Amino acid sequence: MTKIELVRAEMVKAMKAGDKGRKDALSALLTALKNVAIDKRADLTEEEENAVVLKEIKQLKETLESAPADRTDIIEECNMRITVLNEFAPQFMTEEEIKKVISEVLAGLSITEPTAKDKGKIMKELMPRVKGKADGKLVNDMVAALF
Repeated sequence: MTKIELVRAEMVKAMKAGDKGRKDALSALLTALKNVAIDKRADLTEEEENAVVLKEIKQLKETLESAPADRTDIIEECNMRITVLNEFAPQFMTEEEIKKVISEVLAGLSITEPTAKDKGKIMKELMPRVKGKADGKLVNDMVAALF
């Protein structure tokens, strides 16, 4: 079952249950998934579907950050939508798993004492391994902490 079919089924359940907020969040996600599929002119791979979900979550978080504190309606709506979309997001790696991959990359590059000059080499090797599986900002922060 593709993510589009899964989201559509959940949206129907939300409509039947009368949960307007959940239905709206799922509708927005479904639209985003369909638009990417139309642009691609082919079915989406699981990785592409996950990228769309993560992009939608990121946009909601940005909206949340820029919303004024007194606009509780916007804040509540964004938080609710993020909660709904997290159900369809891929599970990210834990910090321990990321540390393990970083250690493997360092061993593969034969780097025992990483320096700031090595960061580019490390990230070039590391990011393809964790892309879509870990938060890029967290990975960057963890690598920066090595120096």
